[in-house]
Amino acid sequence: MDFKFLKHKWQKIVFKFVLIPVIIIFLLALVVNRYWSPILASKVHDVVLSSSDSLYKIDFTDAELHVLQGKITLYNITLKPDTAVYNQKKKQHLAPNNLVELHVKRLILLHVHPLSLYFRHKLNIGQIILNEPEVNISYQLNHTKDTVLKDHRTAWQKISKSLKSIHIGQILLNDVKFKYHDYSGNKVAISELKEMNLTANDLLIDSATQTDRSRLLYCKDVITELNNYTGKTASGLYTYKIKYLKLSTLKSQLNVEGMQLSPAKTDVFFNKSNNDRFGVNIDSLQLNNFDFLSYHKYRRVTASNLVLNRGSIRVFNNPNKTKTTTTIDKVSTFPNVMIHQIGIDLNIDTVRIHHINVEYSEFNHKSNKTGTVTFNNTSGHFYNITNNKTTPAKNNITSVDLTTYFMNRGKLDVQFAFNLTDKDAAFTYKGTLGPMNLQALNPAVMPLAMVKATGGTIKELSFDIQANANVFKGHVGFLYNNLKVNIFQADTANDRLKKRSVMSMFANLFVIKHDNPDKAGETPRSANVIYLRPKDSPFFKTIWKALLEGIKPCVGVDAKKQQETKARIEEHQKNKRDHKARKEARKKRKAEKKRQKELNK
Repeated sequence: MDFKFLKHKWQKIVFKFVLIPVIIIFLLALVVNRYWSPILASKVHDVVLSSSDSLYKIDFTDAELHVLQGKITLYNITLKPDTAVYNQKKKQHLAPNNLVELHVKRLILLHVHPLSLYFRHKLNIGQIILNEPEVNISYQLNHTKDTVLKDHRTAWQKISKSLKSIHIGQILLNDVKFKYHDYSGNKVAISELKEMNLTANDLLIDSATQTDRSRLLYCKDVITELNNYTGKTASGLYTYKIKYLKLSTLKSQLNVEGMQLSPAKTDVFFNKSNNDRFGVNIDSLQLNNFDFLSYHKYRRVTASNLVLNRGSIRVFNNPNKTKTTTTIDKVSTFPNVMIHQIGIDLNIDTVRIHHINVEYSEFNHKSNKTGTVTFNNTSGHFYNITNNKTTPAKNNITSVDLTTYFMNRGKLDVQFAFNLTDKDAAFTYKGTLGPMNLQALNPAVMPLAMVKATGGTIKELSFDIQANANVFKGHVGFLYNNLKVNIFQADTANDRLKKRSVMSMFANLFVIKHDNPDKAGETPRSANVIYLRPKDSPFFKTIWKALLEGIKPCVGVDAKKQQETKARIEEHQKNKRDHKARKEARKKRKAEKKRQKELNK
């Protein structure tokens, strides 16, 4: 055919070698665009059905293919499990613990190679973008380990008849609406997440990666990011918040920033609960070598180490024990008991904490005041944190090594060893407290013991205690100088503590020892402790009470001295009452004489 507008030779060359191929490609694109949707639908259906062993089905209403752009757009995608297949698998004990349902209004696939898919049976996509998808996951514990499947084929072996390989460079899920139903407990626990982004990199299913354990769901890396998450515990007494969370399966690392566990208001909490009230704030948390797949399948938290940086832990002892008729055993507050009450399987080799402030508060009904003990700038290590049933058979001890500053003053080095299998929750604790001013203890001892240190310096407090749910035994040493105290009593009319001047003078003159040792070179006083734990006494309180039982003899207030002091005080009070009675009698006699004298007049 001779075209008149092609007058020059170069025009004919351009038309033959450039324009004609472009026109042919354009016409082919129109044809492919028209017939591609049913072909793509058929391929996707087959792949999903075969790779999930008929458990999942996928549907979409329409698809657009732009060959020249290498772009595919799918509309109204729905991925749903076949409940009949799921129930059948449950009967065969082959059902997965997690079921997923996905709804996406629009899905965009970029840098697609349709000719490679059609002629070479290789699905190669550069990027998949899902905007504002809705993901629903339901969890039910159908099995605690990988089931033995009748079909031992890998995902690639299942799709190999339809496809030679699947490769997707990146999958982006932006602004995900995520709802999670957990059926493993007594009632369904529902969690909803917003402001979540998911990125999956380098998804590859072929003969080489079919058994690659370094990949999660055949992806080289799956990154989850979550912002501003808030939720409530099942009891409604605690609110938890996370400012930012990031999980990378390639690094096997979970990072959390701004984690908070906030209790309900004090009156609301203690009216609804007999438990102690906790509050937690952690600036940053990092979980390393985290086995996400094990957690996803079986709710197992397995990791090499957990690092906590900066924050605070607050504990308020429940004051309602005096209001109850039955005594509740608070051995449940012991760490080696609490760890078994956590609703997940936990196994962490090492926990490192840096610069955490710990605060314990208790309300004293006699003084009507709250005393607070603080452990500031706490750092250290916890080893073998586990409630896994098999781990304690190898090592049943959780050991703790901490350095802290007691009442933000004295340096305290303390070591714990918790027995994870002992029926009486046995543990040991020992440590040394360095020099500090005794007056720094007043925020605790004034409300709790109604005693105020007006002078004195701690040189060293040492302790070594063997304990369990019933009894605390051990040794306490307490070295100090220039101890002086004032004793107080509650002034209920004015809601304050009133100094007992005579008692304070009596204590300083006749009861307490002002120094330990009394003189340089003498052997210092120390004490062997046997403290029977009341059932309603929680962990922190019992530790302090046992130490106090050892400190008292060191300052001269041993059992014998306490009895003598009590007898002398009672004698003093009796003499005071007798003196007052004699004075009143003399006053009455004097008044009677005066009356008789007036009558005689």
